[in-house]
Amino acid sequence: MDQEPLPSVASLQGTLFDFAIAELVRGHRESFPPLWTAESWAKLMIWLALSCGCSGEARALEAFAAALGPALTARMRRLFFERELPELNLRVMADPAEQQVLLLPLDAGLDVDFGAAETALQAVGLTDRVTPDRSRWQSLEALLAVPWQSVSG
Repeated sequence: MDQEPLPSVASLQGTLFDFAIAELVRGHRESFPPLWTAESWAKLMIWLALSCGCSGEARALEAFAAALGPALTARMRRLFFERELPELNLRVMADPAEQQVLLLPLDAGLDVDFGAAETALQAVGLTDRVTPDRSRWQSLEALLAVPWQSVSG
């Protein structure tokens, strides 16, 4: 009887690191208002840098960001601006750097219902940040794209 090979130490450490980072971001993403903003993301990054022993000086914060690298930073940002709502079968992706909030079904092959999308936007606190004009909402394949609210002035 062949036994499955054990994962390497590096593999286990990498998996643990990925898990810990994901839990850290998910656990603290609601702690830095105003939510769903670039300011909120910056506050999380500053908090992480300070928690890792960096000073609050710009060059120390820049060094911290560089140490994370683009791949890890992008993954953390995606986790920060994403919410899964299993009760509505929806994933909300609302990065303010993007032009639209995206709503996708958790189960492949399903379409996003406008009513469920509206409920999801309300549940995560995005109702006042996106356009209420449903004629501007775009159903694209299995996802729904909802534009951010226009800033007047």
